[in-house]
Amino acid sequence: MTQLTEMEPDVGDDVVLLTVPADGGYLGVLRTATAGLAARLHFALDEIEDLRIAVDEACAMLLAIATRDAELECRFTVTEDALTVEVTVSTVRGARLPSESSFAWKVLTALTTSAEAESSGRHATIRLLTQRTEF
Repeated sequence: MTQLTEMEPDVGDDVVLLTVPADGGYLGVLRTATAGLAARLHFALDEIEDLRIAVDEACAMLLAIATRDAELECRFTVTEDALTVEVTVSTVRGARLPSESSFAWKVLTALTTSAEAESSGRHATIRLLTQRTEF
């Protein structure tokens, strides 16, 4: 598993925190927030859709190992040319995220600039970074 590096937002970065129940029925809220923030950065439509799919895939990975009544904690960090989406959930004992050679990880790395994961104790986090392409 790739280790996440703790990254505090710089002055001027926008940070949005959103917490929803760890239930597939609430993923639409996270996808919509993702699309709205990416549109604010003037991402191309295909980049927005790729990021929405990546967030959905990351959340699906986390839902598979979430404890009952868990919450998905989502932190969006908006910079001048990038959007970072970090999703964390409390996990069942012994839970493991899919390996980086799995199809799910191939999807994440194909759709974003970078994807990282960390599983420590009873929590798992997936961080997705997408930088806007310049035209």
